[in-house]
Amino acid sequence: MSVVIVVGAQWGDEGKGKVVDILSERADAVVRYGGGANAGHTLVIGGQKLVTHLVPSGVLHPGKMCVLGDGMVVDPHTLLEEIAACQDRGLLASGELLVGEGAHVILPYHRLVEGLREDQRKAIGTTRRGIGPAYEAKVGRRGVRVRDLLRPARLAELVAQNVDELTPLMRHLGGDAPAADEVQRWIDEALAAGERLRPFVTDTSRWVYRAIQAGKHVLFEGAQGGLLDIDHGTYPYVTSSSTIAAGACQGVGIGPTAIDRVIGITKAYATRVGGGPFPTELDGDEGDRLRQAGGEFGATTGRPRRCGWLDLPALRLGARLSGMGGLALTKLDVLGGLPEVKACVGYKLDGHELDELPMDPEDVARAEPVYQSWPGWGPMPAGARTLEDLPAAARRYVEAIERLAGVPFTMVSVGADRTETILLDDVF
Repeated sequence: MSVVIVVGAQWGDEGKGKVVDILSERADAVVRYGGGANAGHTLVIGGQKLVTHLVPSGVLHPGKMCVLGDGMVVDPHTLLEEIAACQDRGLLASGELLVGEGAHVILPYHRLVEGLREDQRKAIGTTRRGIGPAYEAKVGRRGVRVRDLLRPARLAELVAQNVDELTPLMRHLGGDAPAADEVQRWIDEALAAGERLRPFVTDTSRWVYRAIQAGKHVLFEGAQGGLLDIDHGTYPYVTSSSTIAAGACQGVGIGPTAIDRVIGITKAYATRVGGGPFPTELDGDEGDRLRQAGGEFGATTGRPRRCGWLDLPALRLGARLSGMGGLALTKLDVLGGLPEVKACVGYKLDGHELDELPMDPEDVARAEPVYQSWPGWGPMPAGARTLEDLPAAARRYVEAIERLAGVPFTMVSVGADRTETILLDDVF
């Protein structure tokens, strides 16, 4: 038995889909524990691309259980579309998907509120998919859960209560109150979706607990990145859930003593979507070059990602917050062809040297990154499967990151496909 958590070590988009897909080969179950359809995981197998938003990345391995935990917020229509898309490809056979009955549900009024807020205020950079308002309803004890989609009277009461509470807010933000027939349509569509999801709905906390007790290999798949954590990220430019490793226990409903290992994922450079501090961001041609070479456009929104040099103080912070025992390095190949590669190794702030990213937004704005440079290298050689196959300069960069981050690498990705990976450790 081995229970492993995979988390993003940066601001999301680190390549969790590929890493989870590779690790899923040894896992018996892959479990999503937080977030919602704002997370897009891109999987490339044999040149074919599949983007998942809710279904765990282990879906590409037949026979693996895919589990959506209670800590998630689920858009039922998005989930049904994903299920259909996977089954059209011969994936997700009967019995291979479970949906937590306690997961909260995103409904149209959540998306309306989020869109109005993004239009009216200084934008956080949300995906406008209703994630934040759904989590607000959860914490406000008026949320709709997956189990409520199977109980018509309760669902109607909850939706009416939420619309009544949110109508003044919608008007304040410049929107209109939804008409009664529109609200009824939302209810009817949610009930219909609930019936289609009924075969998948269960107590996933108990199922995962039993799988662990039975000695199964269980892989927990995080969403976004640790620096977007609601409590420990670059607040207020964060997501609405816990994205660090501790969130897996909370979101799935298992104790921390069940966890054997935490693996973090970092790109060989850094990216960020939406607003928020990004001290190593590159403007102009350098940033554009990374964006185009790395395909840095959101899988969920298509938005171009902000690109910059690797931030090692931020990486150290992410590793500490999640207790990472190993790192997976992705997109090393994207840096190929650059004459010089840089990474931030520390910060100077008010005469002091910092070895972690400061968390106060004003401090981040005033902090001066300290860079270290390495010679560049050419294109990644085809078929590189060991560190010795890498160009000498690329190998020195990898070794430096490992040393400066203080966490050993378990794998290094040198291309988008599953096969373009250097495996250094068996995490199970």
